[in-house]
Amino acid sequence: MKFSKIIFVLFLFTLQTIFAQEGMWMPNQLAQNEQDMKDMGMQLSIEDIYNLKDSSIKDAIAIFGRGCTSEIVSDKGLLFTNHHCGFDAIQSLSTMENNYLRDGFWAKSFAEELPKEGLTATIINSITDVTSQVLAGADLQMGMGDRQSFIDKNIQKIQKETQKEAYQTAKVMSFYKGNQFFLIIQTVYRDVRLVGTPPQSIGKFGSDTDNWMWPRHTGDFSIFRIYADENNLPATYSPSNKPYTPKHHLPISIDGIEEGDFTLVYGFPYNTDEYLTSYAVKTKMDVTNPARVKVREAALAVLDKEMRKDEATRLKYASKFAGIANYWKFAIGESKGLRKFNAVAEKEKYQAEFTKRINQNPTFKAKYQNVLPDLKKLYNEVENDKLLLMYNSEIFSRNTEMTMIASILSQLINLKENQGEEAFNMYKGRYASYIEGLYKDYDPKIDQMVFASLMDVYKNNVDEKYISKSILNALKKDNAQNFAKELYSNSILTNGKKTMELINGDYITFEKTLSKDKAYQVAISQQKLIDKEVSATYNKKNAKIEKLMRLYMQGQMDVFTEKKFYPDANASLRVAYGKVRGYSPKDAVYYKPQTYLSGVMEKYKPGDYEFDVPQKLRDLYAAKDYGQYAENGKMPVCYLATNHITGGNSGSPVLDAHGNLIGLAFDGVWEGTMEDVFYKPEVCMSIMVDARYVLFIIEKLGGATNLIDELTIVHPKKK
Repeated sequence: MKFSKIIFVLFLFTLQTIFAQEGMWMPNQLAQNEQDMKDMGMQLSIEDIYNLKDSSIKDAIAIFGRGCTSEIVSDKGLLFTNHHCGFDAIQSLSTMENNYLRDGFWAKSFAEELPKEGLTATIINSITDVTSQVLAGADLQMGMGDRQSFIDKNIQKIQKETQKEAYQTAKVMSFYKGNQFFLIIQTVYRDVRLVGTPPQSIGKFGSDTDNWMWPRHTGDFSIFRIYADENNLPATYSPSNKPYTPKHHLPISIDGIEEGDFTLVYGFPYNTDEYLTSYAVKTKMDVTNPARVKVREAALAVLDKEMRKDEATRLKYASKFAGIANYWKFAIGESKGLRKFNAVAEKEKYQAEFTKRINQNPTFKAKYQNVLPDLKKLYNEVENDKLLLMYNSEIFSRNTEMTMIASILSQLINLKENQGEEAFNMYKGRYASYIEGLYKDYDPKIDQMVFASLMDVYKNNVDEKYISKSILNALKKDNAQNFAKELYSNSILTNGKKTMELINGDYITFEKTLSKDKAYQVAISQQKLIDKEVSATYNKKNAKIEKLMRLYMQGQMDVFTEKKFYPDANASLRVAYGKVRGYSPKDAVYYKPQTYLSGVMEKYKPGDYEFDVPQKLRDLYAAKDYGQYAENGKMPVCYLATNHITGGNSGSPVLDAHGNLIGLAFDGVWEGTMEDVFYKPEVCMSIMVDARYVLFIIEKLGGATNLIDELTIVHPKKK
């Protein structure tokens, strides 16, 4: 009996240790988790991780571009991030003569580093709770629109009156479904230059076949540098700018990892919905994810066929294809995982316990008794709306470029109609800049084929009531291929130069030209139909859902007092802690947490666009020329850890117990892709590229010893 009790206590301890690894915690929340982290092996203090008075690890973490994470690894502003995060920059800097995407690039001096216009690195200066100021005067009984308008005014006032340096920006962000608000002060550096990248055959080894899969052998890293003015402050590109001197940079450990080692990931996870109800999870699993998969599958089939024809097309569409494929595969895995682990049933159990607890407390019952029944009713009502909006968004706003451009141009017309021609002239430059980027790698013939394929998907999956007359009549009269040919052969939207001239001209010509452009009119008529028949009612119901979710979130925090609640990811700075660990994806199978270069060679397929291997890497492998980065005669490549991450964490530093860089986070495993809405610690594993492989590629394959000399390389396990 005593033995059974001991086993039960050990089980509880193990369970608590596993579940302690869940969460994407704000760094200013970590005090409540410090003991958990130390019990798992962390040797750092919370002040080492996040400190507003002195330098800390926080000062070495930067938002890379618009949606990834990077880390500063030298006292000269050197940045590491993922290859797939730097992909757009590398692609845009590449030409057929200097194909850095295919061949790699290594700057051997500051003078050789390549500036990328528009690329930024953003460092967080401080995080301050401003909930009381934001909600001052806001009444929960207000209508949703009135309350939000009141909150928005408070936020604008706070942002405007916040004391900050001229080069800093201030923004207030919402947490816990609008129950809490934080003021973020940040500095944006606007001169970021490409320093090094492995060839795509290393940086994207395995490509879409291996995406979300383990074992993994991808050298997913690229190197950039922040530049600043003579005062070390942000500045736009100038030849006179100097490498940025950071407050902190990360030392890099090459002592390697072992199963059970403590790991900490620091970054900017983009979006999660961990507190969704069972009704929302069911809709995602059975309705919206399948629709997304159908659309992207059709688009990918067209792009894949065309990209295989020649290198120029492959280079042009590489980034677009990767973006489409990523969430196509993610949606498949997410739904599969939600089913396998009975997410809906588990959420229902949790909701039943919530209901039981509120019924035992008169105050809670009065406040929360209707929240779940009302949410269930609303989700049933909006299920079909969500399906239609997913199809419409995926086809017309995400995967067909011509209709996407039409939608953006229509926003300019709406701007003029609502605010006057002065507003049109004021903002058209911003729109022009974005659209010009879309045209850089645009091929109207390929886009026409994608459009035709997606018209068939739309016609076969959407009720005729929600297909505009211009599209429906055309598809009934002729096939989608001929309809697409008619639109694309006569539209200004397929010509980037003419479209840019139109935007930069006067409004009368702009509006008149688009009014006669059939492709534009077809795209906009479809959008207007959806806005009228679907969006108008959906938005009202969704506002009610958001209000109820805010109440449900507060209710959970009131009722489950024994539980620590981390806020959903929202692209703000977060810390996730865990351990190096393998996992069991299915019965009788256990995956070890480390892969090696030998696995790359096992997958090697000469000439294959996913699994080819550069000759130099094959030579290094044959000679076992791994320098100081080998482990028992083998070259480590990737490893697994239990840290809870998501999109936006790409490029995040993986730190050891002492705060040294030991890898870069870049993916999750297939079985755990549902972790954004339903976290299961036994399978929600993160994939990291080993820091030793990164340095090996830089030094031995790239020959960039100048970069190795710039780094602080340490041996914490040999002390």
